[in-house]
Amino acid sequence: MGGQNLIRVVVADDEAMIRAGVRAILTTDPQIEVVAEAADGREAVDAARKHRPDVVLLDVRMPLMDGLSAAEELRRAVPSVAVLVLTTFGEDEYIERALTAGAAGFLLKSGDPRELLAGVHAAAEGAAFLSPKVAHRVIATWTAGRTGRAAAARERIAELTEREREVLSLVGAGLSNADIARRLFLVEGTVKAYVSAILSRLGVKNRVQAALLAHEAGLAAAE
Repeated sequence: MGGQNLIRVVVADDEAMIRAGVRAILTTDPQIEVVAEAADGREAVDAARKHRPDVVLLDVRMPLMDGLSAAEELRRAVPSVAVLVLTTFGEDEYIERALTAGAAGFLLKSGDPRELLAGVHAAAEGAAFLSPKVAHRVIATWTAGRTGRAAAARERIAELTEREREVLSLVGAGLSNADIARRLFLVEGTVKAYVSAILSRLGVKNRVQAALLAHEAGLAAAE
């Protein structure tokens, strides 16, 4: 096993070649260690219970238990783990359910390998990560047909302090706690406390949902 600072990852996909490819990419980063692989959602949950990884990469379509059901189960069984959903074009219908399940981000299987590494690091640091090619689809799917959500989102955000709104705007831009700390000249631990308070006050499950709320309210800052 690696050192204590390694990001420990479980890779779940029912296709062995996909798992091998993802593992090969992840092992190019000396800060990442793949601690287990799984061929279905149930195996992924069991592996997470056993290994307590930092991040679980879940394919959407798997036998026995699909990735979305596994994400929901992981939220109950191993709430400390960050879930990244591996998706392909044409699977937009799964996005909202994955967000509701508390997914920390979305990655395209056909995307740049650097996005996979960036996504794992971001999730491990408690940040949201959306592959650039999928980000606009996630936002569009989440907000489609919800014309009244913008006003409701602005009303919810109005309850935050000015500093909390400032932090939320940067969460909406996809920045990690470390990035936000640098931007606002704060200690990273202070930013973490702000984010926890924001999630609690807004009643959202994770940073992705907070980021989407910021977008709905027109608050997301430019990166």
